[in-house]
Amino acid sequence: MATSLTVDTVAEPGALRPRALPRAPFVVATFVGSFLLFQVQPMVARMALPDLGGAPAVWNSAMLVYQALLLAGYGWAFWLARMPVRRQVVAHLGLLALACLWLPIGLASMEPPTGNQVVLFVPLLLLVSVGPVILAVSAQAPLVQQWYAAGGGANPYPLYAASNLGSFAGLIAYPLVVEPLLRLDTQRHDWTIGYLVLVGLVAALGLLTVRHAARTAAATSSQSSPTSTNGVAPAQRRTAGARIGRRQIATWIVLSAVPSGLMLSTTTHLSTDIMAMPLLWAIPLGLYLLSFTVAFADGRRAARWITRVAPVLLMLFGASALMSGGSANFGAATLSLVTLFAVAVALHSRLYDARPPVEKLTTFYLVTAVGGALGGVFCGLVAPLAFDWVYEHPLLVLAAGALVPLRPVLKRFDLTVLPAPRQRTVRAALLAVVALLGTALMFATTVNAQMLLLLALVAIGLLTWSFRSVYVLVLLALMCGMGARGTVPPSLSGDRVRSYFGVYTVLDDTAHHATVLVHGGTAHGIELTTPGLEQTPTAYYGETSGVGLVLDRAPVLFGDDASVGVVGLGAGTLACYRQPGQRWQFFEIDPVVVRIARDSGRFHFLSECAPDATMTVGDARLELGGVPDDTYDVLAVDAFSSDAIPMHLMTREAFDLYDRVVREDGLLLVHITNRFMDLQPVLRALVTDEGWSAMVREDQPSAEDARTKMSTFSLWVALSHTPGVLDERLATVGGEWQPLDDSRGSRPWTDDFASVLPLLK
Repeated sequence: MATSLTVDTVAEPGALRPRALPRAPFVVATFVGSFLLFQVQPMVARMALPDLGGAPAVWNSAMLVYQALLLAGYGWAFWLARMPVRRQVVAHLGLLALACLWLPIGLASMEPPTGNQVVLFVPLLLLVSVGPVILAVSAQAPLVQQWYAAGGGANPYPLYAASNLGSFAGLIAYPLVVEPLLRLDTQRHDWTIGYLVLVGLVAALGLLTVRHAARTAAATSSQSSPTSTNGVAPAQRRTAGARIGRRQIATWIVLSAVPSGLMLSTTTHLSTDIMAMPLLWAIPLGLYLLSFTVAFADGRRAARWITRVAPVLLMLFGASALMSGGSANFGAATLSLVTLFAVAVALHSRLYDARPPVEKLTTFYLVTAVGGALGGVFCGLVAPLAFDWVYEHPLLVLAAGALVPLRPVLKRFDLTVLPAPRQRTVRAALLAVVALLGTALMFATTVNAQMLLLLALVAIGLLTWSFRSVYVLVLLALMCGMGARGTVPPSLSGDRVRSYFGVYTVLDDTAHHATVLVHGGTAHGIELTTPGLEQTPTAYYGETSGVGLVLDRAPVLFGDDASVGVVGLGAGTLACYRQPGQRWQFFEIDPVVVRIARDSGRFHFLSECAPDATMTVGDARLELGGVPDDTYDVLAVDAFSSDAIPMHLMTREAFDLYDRVVREDGLLLVHITNRFMDLQPVLRALVTDEGWSAMVREDQPSAEDARTKMSTFSLWVALSHTPGVLDERLATVGGEWQPLDDSRGSRPWTDDFASVLPLLK
């Protein structure tokens, strides 16, 4: 472990040095600042949701702006560190005071854009709204550590552990405590109080540090020594002035970029191909932050133990890094998260061991912030454009394998003791064997053969850690052997496409004679290929589903010229309920989905059933705002993204919008089928408060329909705001409809309050 160096702890002979400042208040200030930092990002993104829509651009832009401001804050700390302590304190308190002009935090008054302009508008809005506040808060962590070192602290780096513990606490507290209990208006005012507390803490620490520096200067000036200048020994001045080499900087960047990218790629892989569970995004980020706390802690036992087991977990997890399919497998998800945490601890421990003397502390944090931002840019911006699947994930797993510390399991297998020529021969032989076993695993057809090949590869990986290249090739062989056969072919055939909204794969299901559109782990459309059944409604939209019953009887309910609006396109299945004379309009946020459903030639619902339907691309809530009053007889809302919930489409304000565009005698239909959440309580609370009438249709298709028409279980809610209309309409459409479940209480969602936590199954 590297030895920490400080400026003030080496006293000159005979000098009475002031006692070092206590660590506790510095820890508290660091924790509070980081806690506030990880509260403001999701809070501001939630504020922007109703006005800017649920496009991932909003959340992606919020994260990128956050990373950019974090990097700028570290740059501010790096620049201030060159000044005397008094100037540092005055300058940073000035920045904190200036940021008070933006309190309480909220969104600036700017006219929302339309179309693709939102991509550029969102970063500008967030920078104008909260930029100075985030900049000021993000800079305090490295600065406080710098002041602690200037105050005689022996090792300021554990304060970084406290910083990330505060970040972890803030991240977890928001979805688990703050969001379920507090309205946005209350959140922003409480955050303002926390910010003012932080300013007071930083001011107190700054005063303590300045006084300590003055006492130190007085002590050193009272006993002049030829071996000292300004209280710093010559050896220390040489250390402080030593330049940091490019190789060292590159090491810091790589060791911070790979865990950052792996955290984001694990989140995407889990939500795309394992389980799109609500709040899942917070778990990888929380474990990533917690890894810093372990890696930078004073006690090294936990970090060393986790570093030892990380390569084993990485190999076991490597077998699934290239797998796709969308099975809701809690075991696979758990293994992914445990591996992410172990690998992040191992790489951040290497980062800790490579830390510089405290005189270069702010440089160290600035460089690591650059690395973290690069990992985020790669996964958030580059990968969705460069790859049609989450290929960044296996790439980052391999990068982690190239960096994670390796130690031989048994000394007798330490091949580095062999002469150099023998080592080259053994390495080449092992690489050939691993390549052969990996190829055999890729084409193995029986479970027994796969297990034997897996065990052989894992054994080689465990026993030959002295050869890094062999270990990395074992990782690659495991990934390709277990996942390449199912994941790569759709990329080669052009049947998969990726956008900022997700990964879409078009599959030919020969067993059921169907073409299937899969988004993440959810089928968003199924078209039968059996002659005569091509236009049959399938999946959640079968003839006995709630939406099927209503749309099939629309001419009876509303006349031959009924007007129908549909939020969420999928493969366009609902279009085949369209009948002559009807006017249909679809709202779809992702232009890629429009191309798949209308232009790819793989699905024919739109072209055959509703070729003249109006297609509106954009967030439905924003686009519906421009629709005239009383436009639709039926409005069907089905805007799920895999199993994720578009919260801004389920609030009181959204339903007020639906009520405006649906005619008095019309019906609103909301799709709430979900593997992880029960949306009935929040809908019941909303309709009870607002005077809606609502009934739910729970459709369990017959075995015959499930087999021949690929119909699936569905929950559709029918609503009307006009007394008596709902009962009359549902009596006409038929089927069994029930009142919304009231066994679980819930608060109605609004733009000011919404939480998925109480609704988790």
